[in-house]
Parts: sequence; structure tokens; C-alpha cells
Amino acid sequence: MTHAQQNRVFGKRSQEHILILASGDKVRHVTIKPWMAALGFCFSVVFVIGYLLATSYLVLRDDLIGATMARQARMQHDYEDRIAALRAQVDRVTSRQLLDQQLVEDKVDKLMQQQMALTSRHGKFGSLLDRAEHSGLTKKDAMIPAQSLVPEAKDKRASVSPGARAIDMLLAGTDEPADATPDNSALAYAPTPETVGDRADRLFSKVTLSLKGVEEEQRARVEQLTVDAGDAASNIEKVLTRFKIAVPEQAAVKPDDDDDDSAVGGPYAEPENGDNFNNSLAQLDTALTRLEAVRSTAEALPFRNPAIGKEITSPFGNRRDPFLGRLALHSGVDFRFAAGETIRPTAPGKVVNAGWTGGYGNMVEIDHGNGISTRYGHMSEILVKAGDMVGRSDVIGLAGSTGRSTGTHLHYEVRQNGRAVDPVYFLNAGLKLATYIK
Repeated sequence: MTHAQQNRVFGKRSQEHILILASGDKVRHVTIKPWMAALGFCFSVVFVIGYLLATSYLVLRDDLIGATMARQARMQHDYEDRIAALRAQVDRVTSRQLLDQQLVEDKVDKLMQQQMALTSRHGKFGSLLDRAEHSGLTKKDAMIPAQSLVPEAKDKRASVSPGARAIDMLLAGTDEPADATPDNSALAYAPTPETVGDRADRLFSKVTLSLKGVEEEQRARVEQLTVDAGDAASNIEKVLTRFKIAVPEQAAVKPDDDDDDSAVGGPYAEPENGDNFNNSLAQLDTALTRLEAVRSTAEALPFRNPAIGKEITSPFGNRRDPFLGRLALHSGVDFRFAAGETIRPTAPGKVVNAGWTGGYGNMVEIDHGNGISTRYGHMSEILVKAGDMVGRSDVIGLAGSTGRSTGTHLHYEVRQNGRAVDPVYFLNAGLKLATYIK
């Protein structure tokens, strides 16, 4: 083939593809161009890919759905486990709070029982302290007050509620309630703080120690008062014994081998475990009863000065008689008085004589019991009569110079069983008993 022939073949147009469609007598020609083939090819590829994807989806759909559901189930299980853990943690916190609340209530009950015991003891102790004060052993300001814990304990106990907020307010002492909704992150990661029970133990330990301190003070006070009452009663008894005054039966200390138990009996029973404090109170009561008995006896006797601050013009004993000039017994003590000054008895008693009595002039005699009597002579005026009961503050007459007297004065006598004794003995004894008698 020549070059010209090659050129003709190269420049020849390619033949187009024609698609002939025949249907009966009708014939249609469709020219297939390259772009149409390309488009058809693309549609075919897309269709095949879509078909393959759809087929893959239909084949793998169950696996995908199963995997998705399994993942959701795992997430749900993790969430439920987390919720269960938090719920268990909240339950533990609530249980601990309820346990701590019960612990607080039990401790408050114990404290209230201790306080009630102290209050009961204080009531008994208070009456004994009043008696001790009346006996001159103590003063009102020396009384040990009961610890005022009951109102505080009641208030705290009233604030304890089933919730933990009340317990926090009770032990933390704050007015702001704790948050009722726990912080999950704090519960999970925060270090364990001091528990409510620990704070309750610390708080109630302090209160218990305080109550024990009050109890020890009361016990020490009771023991000291018992000793003081016994010493005072013994000192008064010594004075009464010196003057041969009978000691009251209530004050007499019976020996251990006393045989006065002839009319007693009963079945044997084990002794009770009594409260030592109550035993101490019983001992104090016995000591005070003894002291009151001897003190009452002493207060009824003429141990006081009838003329405080007055000059003694003539003592008891033998002296030269101012009228006869010879030795004579002066049966009393003379005190210088101004005319008309009031005269009071040295002890309470009953007037057995009131009137003119020989050398005594106007004289009043008072019986004080136990064979002791006193006489007040030379008065200008008598203000009582026989049979009257008089006290220390009563005025029985006015000073004067009646009877065998050289001037205004008071003639004072003390007689025991009818015999005159030196009043100075009684006055000196009265100085020793001044702290025990009024």
C-alpha cells in the first residue's frame, strides 16, 4: 500500500454503531454514540455496585444489628452497674448514718440517766446542805450546783431525726443542714473523713468526764461535811460533858456490841449493792442529826454573854459584902448598866419567877432545862411574868438598882441543879461554841 492509500485510510471516518429495533412492520434505528455507551457503562457500574451493596447489607444486616444491640446492651449494663454501685454506696452511707444516729441516741440516753442520777443526788444533797448551813458548817454560795445538761441533752436529742442532716447538726454544732444529696464523685474518690460516731464519742466523752467531775466534787463535799459535822458534834459534846449535861439520845454513838437489838428478826437475804454516794449521804444525814441534837441542846443553855461590852464590877466568888463589910459569897457576876437599859436572857426558856425576891430586888428567873437556870436581879422594871416562854431576843426587864444594890447594874447568876456556879465558865464555853451555835 502506498503512502497515498495510507492517508486515505487514516482520514476515513469510523462507522457509527446503529441499533436496529424491529417490531412487526415498524423498524427503528438508534444510533449509539460513544457518550451513550459511556453513560450506559456508568449506569451499569453503579447498578452493579448498588446491587452488591444491597446484597451485602441484606447479608450482613443481622450481624450489624446484633453488634449495635450488643454495644447498647453493654452500655446499658455499665450504666446499671454504675447506678447499682452508687445506690449501694448511698445505702452504706445511710446505714452508717442510721447506726451513728442510734449510737448518738444511746449515748444521750446514758447521759440523761447520769444527769437524772446527779439531779436526784443533788436534791437529796441540797436538803442536807441546807441543814449543814443552818448548823453553821457551810454557806449557800458553797453549794455545788448540778450540771445543767438535761435541757441541752433534751434539745440535742430532739434534734436527732431519721435523716443524717440532724446528726450532722447535732455533732457539728452548725445551723446549716448538710446536703441530703451525696456527691457521687466525692463518695467515690474522697478520702474517708472522721465519722459521726467518732465525733459523738469525743463529744460525749467530754460530757461524761464533766459529769464525773461534778459527782466527785459532790462526793468530796459530802465526805468533808460528814467529817466537819462529826467534829463539831464532838466538840459540843465535850463542852456539855464538862458541865455534866446529858447528851441527847439522837447524838449518842452506840458501840458495835450494843445489846439493844433484842426484838428484831426476819429471814436472811443477801445485802443489796447500794450506791456508795447514797451511803455517804446517809452517813452525812446521821452526822447532821447528831450535830443538830447536841447543837439544839447547847443553844438552849446560857452560853452567851448577857452584857456584851459591859464592864464587870464584881465577879463570882467570895468578896467583902458592901453592906456588912465581912466576907460573903457573891453568887453571880455584876455588870455595869445604865438605868433603863434593856435586859435580854442568855438562852431561851420558861420564866419560873418574876417579881420582888429579897436582896435581888426585882428579879426574873428562867429555867433552860437540864437543871440549868439563870437569874437577873436588881431590875427597875420587870416586863415578863411567870409561865412566859421567852427567847434570846425578848426583853425581860430594865436595868435598875433595886434590892441590896449600891448602884445601877445587872446581877447575873447561873444555877445548876439549884447550886450557883460561876457564869464565866459558861461564857468561856460559849466563846468556844460561837462557831457552832447562834
